[in-house]
Amino acid sequence: MAHWAIPPDGPDMTAKASLRQALTLTVLVAALGYFVDIFDLLLFGILRQKSLLALGIPLEQTLTKGILLHNLQVWGLVIGGVVWGVLGDKRGRLSVLFGSIALYSVANIANAFIAHLPGLTPFQWYAVWRFIAGFGLAGELGAAITLVGETLPKEARGYGTGIVAGVGVSGAVVANLVGKHLAWNHAYLVGGLLGLALLALRIGVAESGMFHQAQEQAVTRGDFFSLFTSRDRFLRALRCTLIAVPLWFSVGILMFYAPEFARALGYTGPITAGDAIAWCYAGLVFGDVGSGFISQWMASRKKVLLVCLLGTLAGILAMLNLEGLSPSAFYAFCFTFGIPLGYWAVFVTVTSEQFGTNLRATVTTSVPNFVRWSVSPMSIAFLWLARPEGRDLGVLNAALIVGLTVMALAFWALAGLHETHGRDLDFMEQVD
Repeated sequence: MAHWAIPPDGPDMTAKASLRQALTLTVLVAALGYFVDIFDLLLFGILRQKSLLALGIPLEQTLTKGILLHNLQVWGLVIGGVVWGVLGDKRGRLSVLFGSIALYSVANIANAFIAHLPGLTPFQWYAVWRFIAGFGLAGELGAAITLVGETLPKEARGYGTGIVAGVGVSGAVVANLVGKHLAWNHAYLVGGLLGLALLALRIGVAESGMFHQAQEQAVTRGDFFSLFTSRDRFLRALRCTLIAVPLWFSVGILMFYAPEFARALGYTGPITAGDAIAWCYAGLVFGDVGSGFISQWMASRKKVLLVCLLGTLAGILAMLNLEGLSPSAFYAFCFTFGIPLGYWAVFVTVTSEQFGTNLRATVTTSVPNFVRWSVSPMSIAFLWLARPEGRDLGVLNAALIVGLTVMALAFWALAGLHETHGRDLDFMEQVD
């Protein structure tokens, strides 16, 4: 029996209790790390207008300036995803988990003081620190899911990743509360300090046993470019990525720019992006925990993903066609929409289960950040389709075209994905 599994009942109850405690701590640290990750990742969307107006940006420029900053953050995510993922397979899951937390914590603390930093304008400093924060944020989730997936026995893997994702996405709700009640720069300071406080929990968390075994074998570890030298590996990574893009379309465009959609649909009162994101992520909490647990109960990741994608499609169509809603009705819809969007737990679990130990951190870290980066081309396409200098279709038609496109790609990806429920993760990729 592999040494990372929970031992069966026997006389050595002290050893069994110690192992259970260690596994619980691993899940706890991973969950809280993802909580801070989501808190910081979505804080910019919540503070977009408030922070830019405070820096002297005119209201009519907050959309375009905000998209620029958001794109810089997601470019940091995709570059950081590759770098942290490779380090996770070469240097270990724990070093990446805590190195990434330290970097994005420092970046957010610096972000709080951009109005007083010399050399560049406050907006230019904003751009610099959003890129660095994105780079740091890129490493936490993949390292956490890889560590939990390799530490827990396969019979409990879905439960563990469901808890991590469920606790993590609740960070968006807390971020909205902080963004509402604190000045924008104080909100960034809170995010940075939360991350630094989390580092204290590192004591007692053990490295993955599978990683230690991989270190002892003569295999290539962390070779990102090997994803492009094998058609099979490339398609596995591509399909994993495309499955989750509709989730980030829904959050990164529909929720981030909810005020603009509300005006186009003639809502009866003002809508804030922060409230839309918070209510959507409140639904995501239930969806992520539920999808992880149900995938274990149904003994299938693909069936759960199919149901969630169908729910996501229904949510996109509903949001772009429901006219004249009140703010309270819209926020109730955001909560409901968030439930089927809560398949991130299953998505990252499937991604981790698709690849061998010597590439697992590389893929599990980079693929979610490719998904987050997808907001950049989606927002560019959305703006080009919507604005007069592009196709001038309006925000509703532009969002519908982009949304249906990413949904079609997600269904194609799911159809060709291998079922991985119950798969033993103790295997290697044959990298030439």
